[in-house]
Amino acid sequence: MSSEFPLIGDFSPAPGAALSGARIGVVTFPGTLDDRDAARAVRLAGAEPVALWHADESLQDVDAVILPGGFSYGDYLRAGAIARFAPMMSKIIDAANSDAKLPVLGICNGFQILTESHLLPGSMIKNDHLKFICRDQVLRVENNATAWTSQYATGQEISIVLKNQDGQYIADEKTLDALEAEGRVAFRYVGWNPNGSRRDIAGISNEAGNVVGLMPHPEHAVEAGYGPDHTGTDGLGIFTSVLTTLVGGTK
Repeated sequence: MSSEFPLIGDFSPAPGAALSGARIGVVTFPGTLDDRDAARAVRLAGAEPVALWHADESLQDVDAVILPGGFSYGDYLRAGAIARFAPMMSKIIDAANSDAKLPVLGICNGFQILTESHLLPGSMIKNDHLKFICRDQVLRVENNATAWTSQYATGQEISIVLKNQDGQYIADEKTLDALEAEGRVAFRYVGWNPNGSRRDIAGISNEAGNVVGLMPHPEHAVEAGYGPDHTGTDGLGIFTSVLTTLVGGTK
């Protein structure tokens, strides 16, 4: 695949964002829907998006990786269960668990793939109301010490887009207690739990904080006028956060 994503419209990097020269890989699987949206968010944040194909085995020396949303392999087995075995995922798993601790973000289907890959604990099942849902959703940032959340304040509420069918996060009580005790709940639903996720969890991180998964879509809230009406850009901080991590040499 080409390393360039075609992007529509004019855009400028986020105000004050340092152009770090960082290269952020965006993986495409059969059924991925939001790879170009994620790539656009990366560019708006001030980095270079690099297209990664699921069947390839080279990470192309990227500095971080995003697993975007969609329905990889049509969710034919379980959401993310087939994508987990892609050659690219083997490379990502190794890099995320290495001493270098490659930053990895999984959004929606990407979050599902991260749980199937055991880079994050727990699992995803169908929404408790058994319907696809699409709406603006308020989240509370519970942990700003991860590679993907440092540009937010702990307790800050942000509004981004939610769209899922298999968005109910589940785990056993021991795992949930550990996530809470270790501060690994990254985002929590506010006002309404849209899918029945245990303890209103919308996103979590691994122990090192380099791997984060969340169900809502920050890449759809990076430009004023194109995201949730009253804010529009609340999701951009996720993409600028990883640049801060990389520039600071803390990855």
